[in-house]
Amino acid sequence: MQTMYQTMNDVELAAAIDDLEARVAEVKARELKLDMARGKPSPEQVAISRPMLDLLSADSDLTDGGVDCSNYGCFEGIPSARALAGEFLGVDPSQTLVLGSSSLLIEHDSVAMCWLKGTCGHAPWSEFSAAHDGARVKFLCPAPGYDRHFGITEDLGIENVPVRMTENGPDMDEVERLVAADEGIKGIWCVPKYSNPTGDTYSDETVRRLTSMKTAAPDFRIFWDNAYCVHDLYDEGDELLNVFDAAREAGNEDRVIAFASTSKITFPGAGVGFVAASPVVIKEIAHHLQAGLISADKLNQLRHVRFLPDLDAVRAHMRRHAEFMRPRFECVDAKLHEGLDGTGCATWTHPRGGYFVSFDGPEGSAKRVGALCREMGVTLTPAGATWPYGEDPHDTNIRIAPSYPSVEDLSSALEVLVLAVKLVSAQLALEERA
Repeated sequence: MQTMYQTMNDVELAAAIDDLEARVAEVKARELKLDMARGKPSPEQVAISRPMLDLLSADSDLTDGGVDCSNYGCFEGIPSARALAGEFLGVDPSQTLVLGSSSLLIEHDSVAMCWLKGTCGHAPWSEFSAAHDGARVKFLCPAPGYDRHFGITEDLGIENVPVRMTENGPDMDEVERLVAADEGIKGIWCVPKYSNPTGDTYSDETVRRLTSMKTAAPDFRIFWDNAYCVHDLYDEGDELLNVFDAAREAGNEDRVIAFASTSKITFPGAGVGFVAASPVVIKEIAHHLQAGLISADKLNQLRHVRFLPDLDAVRAHMRRHAEFMRPRFECVDAKLHEGLDGTGCATWTHPRGGYFVSFDGPEGSAKRVGALCREMGVTLTPAGATWPYGEDPHDTNIRIAPSYPSVEDLSSALEVLVLAVKLVSAQLALEERA
């Protein structure tokens, strides 16, 4: 992109930089302390789930479908919770497990199962290098994407391979080319609805191509983190094709392992996590996890299903969440348009749900913008976090997380971001002339 600063003559550019630096000094003097680093629900959002805490008492019936939730047992999750998980993830309840509060931990353990034990009769991924002259196991990482996904595979020594994220999902031409040629590519991370951070939703064509494509690895897996499946900002949200239906139609039902949780629906860190897969693969996951878990917190599951008994109740609850989230997303769009329209300094996404907005400045700007924002009292997600190994090849992308601050604080933080982007863009234009 060409910025307006690149079109200025030397005198105009020097004057613009002087003006921007003076405005930065004024902001620093205000000693702001604003945080947009992570996508946490606001305190007001969390508060709407407080009635759930009153649903169980010493006098409560603690059974669900004949299961005593006050004692050991029922590793797979209580019946009502499994029914809800099936609605979330689009499968029969028998193909689900309802576990602890963290879907991310379930994802970690599912990857670890494939790494240590293998899947569907195939050798453990950890043995691949020794059997293939030192070739590494690899994972495809749509980028910009979710840093914690990339951290799971990196921790196991799996090589993260970035693929370009588009408005329809990962660049499928690139994905298909890579998986067809390299047996070492064992999986792909996906946040298919309102992706982190772009907010884009996978098209039907992308879902079908992912589930039907030819892969050199017979044990290739799609890790389908449908974290934002009910996080619509508007009554008409994005529609996502059922990945399990598509996989069955393609004859690849074992390819998909899907996840979701209620962490951004009820209480962050104290929700309920779900996993779903084909009958064969869910049995494998259960066998692996039972080595270290007798049963999850069934009382927490019981509280949740009495508060949110079905998907209709979840959607009604999420409409209340949207009342808090929608003004924040609209504030982001309005402030960025107000401050950056016509400058050529940035592009950003316009999600209809989820928790993030993906922002791109000029090449070489993101780290400098983040540092300058910190100096002015605004903390952003670290530049590069949306790419494997924290290495954004063009140093452009910033993840905006608008959920936690008040709308007033968010507005102030965005003004700081706009100012930082303008000054860094002007400085880059000056450096090009040196």
